[in-house]
Amino acid sequence: MQTASFFKQTHVYFKKVTRISIREKAWIYLAFAVIIALIVNLVTASDMFENLDSTKSGFFTMASACIWIGVFNSIQSICKEHDIIRSEYRQGTKLSSYVCAHVLWQAVLCFVQSLIIFTVCLCFGFFGDSFDNGVIFHPLAEYFITVFLLTFGAAVLGLMVSSFSGTPTTAMKIMPFVLIIQLILSGVLFELTGLAEGAAVITFSKWGMAAFGSIGDLNTLEPKIASELADKIPNFDKSIVAVTDDAFQHEAGNLLASWGWCLGLTAVFVLIAILSLKLKNRDS
Repeated sequence: MQTASFFKQTHVYFKKVTRISIREKAWIYLAFAVIIALIVNLVTASDMFENLDSTKSGFFTMASACIWIGVFNSIQSICKEHDIIRSEYRQGTKLSSYVCAHVLWQAVLCFVQSLIIFTVCLCFGFFGDSFDNGVIFHPLAEYFITVFLLTFGAAVLGLMVSSFSGTPTTAMKIMPFVLIIQLILSGVLFELTGLAEGAAVITFSKWGMAAFGSIGDLNTLEPKIASELADKIPNFDKSIVAVTDDAFQHEAGNLLASWGWCLGLTAVFVLIAILSLKLKNRDS
């Protein structure tokens, strides 16, 4: 009975969340996906996949964009309904059903956004033109899965933040810090050591970059400086400045681990959101 009640309530709330989102012009979030994808492709260097630096920067820009879109999708979703949640909780609403309904809606929204981002990137050639060396599946399928996992995971992260934010204003104040942490702990802007390196494992940016780097086989690309030095120094040995990273190994285990961490973090953030709401409404 309890299980049936959970699924029934989740279904009811999912229809409610969907209806409200459409009424509140959900198309705006799709438009944002188009705009951000266009910006990413316009600022990305034209020599993607020609050298390590440009390709790594391009992947970092894409990962950051996916995380931004996902968090923006949901950062105000729950906090704006705290009074309604408290009232309905007193009447028997399961907070787990409420949160899961929002998660399901974000999954649908993020899937459509990911399709948009992926399509725009294909039109601009963001993923290159060599698709004969996938890690597990076809490279394009792997890129799409990574884009979706990053966007959806970030959306669930936004739901978690929204669950313990008192008001939409507070949530929006927290949002920049969430994004900054993702950027810093990605391992791209700064070399991470000690505590920072350990903390990075709970960020989508780290695992998104690992997935993109694995699919794109970054370890086979030369740093830009290698070509520059080779032009200036006769018989220059490019292997001297070669850079490899275990996180970017073109191996199935590495890619699956990156995807697994994204899914695992997403599940943990769902549980934290539910727990947060239960603590907020424990006296109801």
